[in-house]
Amino acid sequence: MIDSHCHLASHKFSNEELPDIIARAEANGVTRMVTLATCLEDAKTNIAISEKFPQVFTAIGIHPCDVHETPDNYLVELHTLASHQKCVAIGETGLDYYHPAPDGWSADDYHQRQRDFLRQHFELAKELGKNVVIHTRDRSGKQSMDDAIAIYREFAHDVKAVFHCFLGPLENASEIFELGGYISFTGIATFKSAKDCIQAAVDAPAGRFMVETDSPYLAPTPYRGKRNEPAYTLHTAEAIAASRGETLHELNQHTNATAQEFFKFPA
Repeated sequence: MIDSHCHLASHKFSNEELPDIIARAEANGVTRMVTLATCLEDAKTNIAISEKFPQVFTAIGIHPCDVHETPDNYLVELHTLASHQKCVAIGETGLDYYHPAPDGWSADDYHQRQRDFLRQHFELAKELGKNVVIHTRDRSGKQSMDDAIAIYREFAHDVKAVFHCFLGPLENASEIFELGGYISFTGIATFKSAKDCIQAAVDAPAGRFMVETDSPYLAPTPYRGKRNEPAYTLHTAEAIAASRGETLHELNQHTNATAQEFFKFPA
């Protein structure tokens, strides 16, 4: 299995326990992990982690909730960091209309800066020949996803995007699939109450989705509410496979192939 989205540089994981976290993941059959940056500072930490562990790769980007704390000239440093040999994608970028604007910012200005950053991340991805990992979140509706898809459309001939932590319903992904993009499912797909997410995982075509933990967040059943980690990819994959009527091996075959196609892991 491949954990296509985790945050190993999170303060919820200590450096001292990372070897054990990686070992537990491998013991559960997770052979590759992609750890994602959210700001310039933790991008360096993620790169360092990927250098230390052969099975860990990284994606470099600015999370939409960090754009207000990122300098205007950030792209110079981001380009250098994202050019690292273990960086396999640009992200986590995207649009977050759920969290309120920070002090001193209007919602309009905050969201416009997020849209500007997302477009700049796509431009960087095109230049570097990498794909983009997108976060979207709304208080209600799907405006952030619609806006992100509109920006993605401008670059879809050159760059692919995955909309991570997809919650469903699947029709929300129709434009993503039309553009050649992907979605990814977290441990939410193991929650009995998450009916739209579960049904989306059942109906999503093989080759268009991946599995992730988003650890240390969103731990799957039976660890819901606890700290998540890459080893728990197994529980999400087992639940999705069972819902789809596939064996775990069958699910792993096509989700791993999709992750390879998207991230272009070096041999």
